[in-house]
Amino acid sequence: MSFSQQYTKWFKRLLPSPFSIAILLTIFVFVVSWYHSPKSGFELLIDWQKGLWSSNLLAFAFQMMLMLVLGHTLALSNTVDRLIIKIISPLKSTAQAAAVVTFTTIIVAFFNWGLGLIFGAILARKVGESFTDKQLPLNYPLVGAAGYVGLMVWHGGISGSALSKVAEQGHLKALGGDASLPQAIYYGETVFSSMNITAFALLIILIPVVFYIIGKKGSEYVPKLSIYKTSGNNGMQTEGAERVDESKLLSNSIGILLVLLAGYVAVTYDGAFLGFITPNYINFSLLALSLLLHRNFKAFLTAVDDAIKGASGILIQFPLYFGILTLMQSGGLIALLSEWFISVATPHTLPLFTFISAGIVNIFVPSGGGQWAIQGPIIIEAATKLHVPLPKMIMALAYGDQLTNMLQPFWALPLLSITGLKAKDILPYTLVLFLIGLIVFVSVLLIF
Repeated sequence: MSFSQQYTKWFKRLLPSPFSIAILLTIFVFVVSWYHSPKSGFELLIDWQKGLWSSNLLAFAFQMMLMLVLGHTLALSNTVDRLIIKIISPLKSTAQAAAVVTFTTIIVAFFNWGLGLIFGAILARKVGESFTDKQLPLNYPLVGAAGYVGLMVWHGGISGSALSKVAEQGHLKALGGDASLPQAIYYGETVFSSMNITAFALLIILIPVVFYIIGKKGSEYVPKLSIYKTSGNNGMQTEGAERVDESKLLSNSIGILLVLLAGYVAVTYDGAFLGFITPNYINFSLLALSLLLHRNFKAFLTAVDDAIKGASGILIQFPLYFGILTLMQSGGLIALLSEWFISVATPHTLPLFTFISAGIVNIFVPSGGGQWAIQGPIIIEAATKLHVPLPKMIMALAYGDQLTNMLQPFWALPLLSITGLKAKDILPYTLVLFLIGLIVFVSVLLIF
């Protein structure tokens, strides 16, 4: 049995579904909080129940769901499909395909993680179909792994959960509970900071080069893939007012108006640098582009139906994460963990401790938003007491969270479904991505 097969078997044996993990984490945190807190078990249980339905946190969950669904919907548009065909048409070797897929997927995922996740998967699939049609040999698992690379850059990008939330007025104070915290930390200090731009530049150079070299040496075969199709027209004719749903003019006109409105908001914003970029602005822009680039409302809604299946985890798991956060706050665990971080770390090493802990937590909480809800208050308090810049700490959490996606197959499920590959096929190459990311992220955290 190969290492990748052993790893996949070990992962399935030790880790249940993310929902089961969330339930087990809830029980564990409840027991520890009960032991540590002067509150009774019943009082903690009531606190947990209230925390599940915190209105601010539920708004956060809905924002993250829309970010995934609308990004996915945009990736399923005919315009994106035509763009993918143009990208892959000149490709004639595995090395070329691996380099191009990694490069384009990294760029797309930097703008939106849902878009990058599905774009990379469809791009890899279309490469396989193209090589099947041309009867050219291809290392298809390598190309599949290349299409997954977006999950290693997403949290440092524009749709990163932690980065977009801290850009909202008052979020830090609501989460950290400290009046001295800033009202917001904008994208100029996180996404477009010199540290993050350096990390992004290194990744977008190193990964395509390394995958090009691997593509020169990897085993190849002529894939046998049929044409991948998303849900389409059910063949029923529309009548009367239903024709409104199929009006390209109406859909595109609304899309153009919304795109212009999004542009107006950006151009006329007179606050902090890039302060207009919030989860709501990102989702509005995605909605505008989706309406513009789909043929009509019917095509848009069909794509939404396809996309919304991938958001079920956020819908059902986020309230559990919010309940865990409430238990940690009510039981005093956040202060306890923060004190532990402070006792073992220095201002120079705290970002590295945060990076490592975020990578470990992501294995059990495979959601950037859920992880920020649980781990965010801890790193805010530790950073405040050790006087470490909050933007750097938030980026350290983002780097750790996104890096171990290369080891955690949860978010690879849509890609595996679209490409027809198995986790064991892409794992040897995602481990390479993990090592590249580890070197880059640790380096920038130490240098900057």
